[in-house]
Amino acid sequence: MRGKRLFVFGFGYSARTIAARMQPKLAEIFGTTRDPEKLSDIKALGVAPLLFDGDAPTLDDQIREALSESDLVLVSIAPDADGDPVLWHFRSELTAAKPKSLVYLCTVGVYGDHDGAWVDETSECHPVSKRSKERVVAEDSWRKFSDETGVPVAIVRLAGIYGPGRGPFEKIRRGTARRITKPGQVFNRIHVNDIAEIVEAAFAKRADGIFNGVDDEPAPPEDVLAFAAGLLKLPPPPAVPFESAELTPMARSFYGESKRVRNDKIKRELGVRLAYPTYREGLRAILTAEAHETPRGAKTSDGKNLRV
Repeated sequence: MRGKRLFVFGFGYSARTIAARMQPKLAEIFGTTRDPEKLSDIKALGVAPLLFDGDAPTLDDQIREALSESDLVLVSIAPDADGDPVLWHFRSELTAAKPKSLVYLCTVGVYGDHDGAWVDETSECHPVSKRSKERVVAEDSWRKFSDETGVPVAIVRLAGIYGPGRGPFEKIRRGTARRITKPGQVFNRIHVNDIAEIVEAAFAKRADGIFNGVDDEPAPPEDVLAFAAGLLKLPPPPAVPFESAELTPMARSFYGESKRVRNDKIKRELGVRLAYPTYREGLRAILTAEAHETPRGAKTSDGKNLRV
């Protein structure tokens, strides 16, 4: 992998951590953003910034040139009703460039509701929400692209992402956290550093196919909040029954799905060893990181600046 170039579509939270992990081994990284105000922040991280809003690529020539030079491609942009914006705008460029490996970040939401049962990469998808249905269509498009071009495409289905700047601690400190209780509700999570390991391993092995990027222990959300409060030496947030909870439509749809997702394949085929196999290790690590000098570029759970 040393000396290769990485192109990242969607230089957001997870992509920044992936880039930071891989950067010492790479010759160059390109990263797109839809926000012109973020270009300077991306550049400060040693990444060549490009503007792409997912609809009308305003820097076509620059993106095409960067793609032609890239050995690895990471797609971290959500699709919409028109399909995947990367394939919509740059399929021919990707076909011509024929990168050595491509990783597409998806979501375990494509499985839909399995009433708390275990699922793996061979399980049928029954997406419930509109965004998950769009993800299934995008996955199919990337698989077709791989079949037609011979480019290995690893589709990594991620669980709930957390890490520095994304944790339950600030809401608990403010007293605004609520433990929404719904019997039988469980789901997996994944620490952003473990996502970076999974993606790097997928690139290194030129992985092809579907992989679940999840932790070892699906758990009820109320248990996670109670554990986080205990780490802060604060009482657990008040419990609120799901039926009477005031939730946004997106949050309510999230509670409409319950499943336990297996991660054996990333361990067996990619050689991944999770640094944070459960939320316990992950939440402890976030607090430990906050207690030390904070990196620049991201934020702690208190809103302080972090370096990525």
